[in-house]
Amino acid sequence: MEDFLSLARQRQSDRSFDTTRPVEREKIERILEAARMAPSACNAQPWHFIVVDEPELKNKVADATSTRILGLNHFTKQAPVHLIIVEEKVNFTSGVGGWVKDKSFALVDIGIAAAHICLAAEDEGLGSCILGWFDEDKMRKLLNIPSGKRILLDIIIGYSTQKDRPKKRKETDKVISYNKYQG
Repeated sequence: MEDFLSLARQRQSDRSFDTTRPVEREKIERILEAARMAPSACNAQPWHFIVVDEPELKNKVADATSTRILGLNHFTKQAPVHLIIVEEKVNFTSGVGGWVKDKSFALVDIGIAAAHICLAAEDEGLGSCILGWFDEDKMRKLLNIPSGKRILLDIIIGYSTQKDRPKKRKETDKVISYNKYQG
């Protein structure tokens, strides 16, 4: 297994997948276990994960992620798995803390779980891409998600056919300072 920094450097948002190669259920289960183990404020675990891998339903979910107007997400049908993250209620202590501090700890927690998913997918030899743009009502109906629940992310997973590309990141001194803010 690679070291963590190498894994983080290699992981990229993939937008091209092998449509003939399904993802093994064991790999999905290991990825979900990594997500389940993600830390959360006051151990609230404010998430529910829905694995969509049945081809016809997966294609309908993919349709809910794309838009002709902006030309977004037309690659999502290629991915054999859509992993939907639904926001669940936080526990009492996380809720009170979030209210006092005016922070949505659930959103932070789900972001952490999403990072675990993407890095676990990379570790399994799979590509992934986090999607936040989708028709939430359409997806809610397709997946029988109650109307009071928010769908926050759709992470597509599959065997990538996209070449590795160099990461474009801000210089270290632009995003890191020690002991005081230096923006």
